[in-house]
Amino acid sequence: MELNRRTVIAGAAAASVAATAWGGTAHASPGGRGRPVRELFGRLADGTRVDHWTLENGGTRMEVLSYGGIVHSLEVPDRRGRRANVSLGLRTLEEYVASSPYFGALIGRYGNRIGKGTFTLDGTRYQLSVNDGENSLHGGAQGFDKRVWDVEPFTRGSDVGLHLYHTSVDGEMGYPGTLRTKVTYTLTRGGDWRVDYEAVTDRPTVVNLTSHVYWNLAGEGSGSIMDHELSIAASRYTPVDAGLIPTGERAKVAGTPFDFRRVKPVGRDIRTAHQQLLYGQGFDHNWVLDKGVTARPEHAATLRDPASGRTLRIATNEPGLQFYSGNFLDGTLVGSGGRVYRQGDGLCLETQHFPDSPNQPAFPSTVLRPGETYRTTTVHTFGT
Repeated sequence: MELNRRTVIAGAAAASVAATAWGGTAHASPGGRGRPVRELFGRLADGTRVDHWTLENGGTRMEVLSYGGIVHSLEVPDRRGRRANVSLGLRTLEEYVASSPYFGALIGRYGNRIGKGTFTLDGTRYQLSVNDGENSLHGGAQGFDKRVWDVEPFTRGSDVGLHLYHTSVDGEMGYPGTLRTKVTYTLTRGGDWRVDYEAVTDRPTVVNLTSHVYWNLAGEGSGSIMDHELSIAASRYTPVDAGLIPTGERAKVAGTPFDFRRVKPVGRDIRTAHQQLLYGQGFDHNWVLDKGVTARPEHAATLRDPASGRTLRIATNEPGLQFYSGNFLDGTLVGSGGRVYRQGDGLCLETQHFPDSPNQPAFPSTVLRPGETYRTTTVHTFGT
């Protein structure tokens, strides 16, 4: 029998403990090798402080902002040991606030799209914030990517990391229930980046959290990712309509440009005259992972840059993976390294439940109820 989200949800006791414990607020950590270090990144228009945290472990160096939980930079070595930032980002807080296409951000309450910005739960219809044509995208106009998170640094054994906390009040962006969210970023001794998501609610709601890092393993600002080699452990994907909302079908990838079961360059089939590619102006689809929902993170995808030798392996317990090939980068944004981002200069691999699941009864459920704890984990393993 296929597992669903509730199979990996803890009971009411765990929810109560988690809710009580999630009271962390931002504070400085002592400096030193491998310990999180906090600096001022900027202030919002209302004066709210936004912090910049630096973590380093196992050859991986990460910079994180309290605004949106944004991964501002993530540096890993190539086959010669030369380190480079492999995530796209912007230079200033003002740029992130004004025009960021979710660079590096935490996404919620609902990652991806909900058709027409509405869903019905337990007989009640909810109208969400609409910010993508007639649809709601990534939690609405003021999603989790635009919130300042409370941050608590930690060192635990050989690991180093950050706990990020945000409470979304009942009715925010149209979603029911007060949702208390905790996301943990961990850099392991081996240099892996692990993301653990948790949430509890006081009313039935829907939840689908993810991370929106744009990857370029050749280095941020280095140009196109079309030569990157990608494999996705999925025999099916969810086709979409012209608004990029799933039709409900789980179509076979065999014989289509969506077949990444064997490694191939991202750009090999991207210009194929396939209606789904025309809708997305490239790849912007959910792959149905063969493993389904799992109790522990299992392999989902591998990305490799042949030039540098850098690789990224992604494992998750989520059932889906959104592969987005950076189709809407249009040359209007200047990246953190001072170079303009154009179409295909980065790609996203977002672990998730499927888009529009609240309106698709045949998709794995994204409903969270009081007394349950939403938990999901994604692990990013870097190598050469």
